[in-house]
Amino acid sequence: MKITLSSRILLLSVILAIIFIPGFLKIAVLKQKNRDLLEKNKKLEQENTLLKTELQRLEEDHVFQEKLLREKMGVVRKDEVPIKIVGEE
Repeated sequence: MKITLSSRILLLSVILAIIFIPGFLKIAVLKQKNRDLLEKNKKLEQENTLLKTELQRLEEDHVFQEKLLREKMGVVRKDEVPIKIVGEE
């Protein structure tokens, strides 16, 4: 039985495909993971910048400190009377 040139080329192509396709697929998956991680990193850097700004304001801005104390903790000054407004139900 004689193997023709086109059969040899086909056989070689199949062997090369079997060898290299898994590697190409792995590279494609890793590239997608890399893109996802870069996007996540960018979002985390933006969040980190916002948190640093807020921390700086908390440390230095007395008006911001007072605002947060009033809103989050219900702190009032000595001469103020707290009033609680109850909504209609």
